[in-house]
Amino acid sequence: MPTHRLPAGRPATVRARPTHPIDVFLILAHGDRVLLALRDGTGYADGLWNLPSGKLEHGEDALTALRRETTEEIGLLLAPDEPRLVTTVHHRTPAGHTRIGLTFAVTFDPVRHGQPVNAEPHKCAGIEWFHWDALPPELHSYSAACVEAWRAAEPLRLSGW
Repeated sequence: MPTHRLPAGRPATVRARPTHPIDVFLILAHGDRVLLALRDGTGYADGLWNLPSGKLEHGEDALTALRRETTEEIGLLLAPDEPRLVTTVHHRTPAGHTRIGLTFAVTFDPVRHGQPVNAEPHKCAGIEWFHWDALPPELHSYSAACVEAWRAAEPLRLSGW
């Protein structure tokens, strides 16, 4: 194994191992509308609208995480082959914490899916359909970046950098 040496007089720097939690986001599209959820009672981004989303759990793949979060948050069951990856967002919070968001899209079909419900009222004050061109100003910047990147067909978007 090769040894790397620094030039004389240059101190070695120790870098912390990066930690970028992986999030999954659902763009549930119904015509020209998207479903959003109003966060409440979580201590994080309360009062802001957000795409249905969540973090990968240990040992979980991205599609399983998305399907689990969709069921937990809005009560819909997605077929394994239904979600399609539409963009990735590398987000940095104002505090400097970074996250990776895998954004999947599903075309809503009320016959197949039923109606979405607020399945987590202890974390969510309500869900609502919004027109693409009239998203609420209280939309969380991470979710906004996901929607904007999807609409612009950008495979990767940097947010907060």
